Amino acid sequence: MAVFHNFTNLPADAKGAVVAIGNFDGVHLGHQAVIRQASEIAKELGVPLAVLTFEPHPRSLFQPDRPCFRLTPMFAKAHALVKVGVDHVFIQDFTLEFAKQTAESFVLETLVRDLGAKHLVIGGDFCFGKDRQGNARLLETLGEKHSFGVTAATLVKDKSSEVLSSSRIRDYLRDGKPGAAARILGRYWEIDGAVQHGFKRGRTIGFPTANLSMENYLHPSLGVYAVRVAKDGVEGFGLTHWYNGVANIGKRPTLDGDRVNLEVFIFDFDEDIYDMDLRVQIVEYLRPEQKFDGLTALTNQIAKDSEQAKELLLNLDDHPIEFVVMTTSDEQAK
Repeated sequence: MAVFHNFTNLPADAKGAVVAIGNFDGVHLGHQAVIRQASEIAKELGVPLAVLTFEPHPRSLFQPDRPCFRLTPMFAKAHALVKVGVDHVFIQDFTLEFAKQTAESFVLETLVRDLGAKHLVIGGDFCFGKDRQGNARLLETLGEKHSFGVTAATLVKDKSSEVLSSSRIRDYLRDGKPGAAARILGRYWEIDGAVQHGFKRGRTIGFPTANLSMENYLHPSLGVYAVRVAKDGVEGFGLTHWYNGVANIGKRPTLDGDRVNLEVFIFDFDEDIYDMDLRVQIVEYLRPEQKFDGLTALTNQIAKDSEQAKELLLNLDDHPIEFVVMTTSDEQAK
């Protein structure tokens, strides 16, 4: 897969693709349905499959003071798109200047002139351009003039007739329901990043932890989680070895912390992983974060949390959910 931040002078094999357009935060099952439709059209036309996405997320530009809400930062999103079969990713810089561009100008300058798109696939509720004036109808009108096709994918719903959306996933995670979030994502929600050097206090109480930043991620309900961990980072492919563990997402109130981090204790593991990229899958919520009277009380609780996590994780399949690409509308509803 190739990732392009600049669309001028694209190589010939990157132009003329079927392009799925959207933010795709999370690359959840609803997104995968859009991408699958684009993939089928690309195969029929014998052209590459591409995704056009926007960075930063428009909400970050227009509401910069709001807490981070991203399910997948750009590096994680790009690799998620690889795993669902995308050939090229076009990243459109979403700036204030770009936000003022008319919908028609975006189509003619970016989609037609720069990308030479053969066909566009969008979600049923996709709007774009200044004041969100662009929609499927405008694309179809311009497509007739400039020789590209348009497909507006049907929104995927669950058995309760609720649309599969990134907003629902965020709500579930904030409510401490990672299992419900996983059913929309098609996999466990992951936090990926390099192991940071901390104060190494965990070693002094028998529970050494790997610390990861939450700076670029949504903050879920603060507390303790059963997790699975892989050493290969988000770029790992092939057969991944997963370790079970327990993690705290929070501010470490017992140690007077002031910043939300992820601290994960990996069971039956003793390797130097500082600066190594880890993938941490958030499997189940165990309890809220709390402040203890001292290190002894904290240590005893971590031991109890570890036993609870071990028991829960033993009941899972050997291979945790990674990416599940649905193939029929019936399967999407399950």
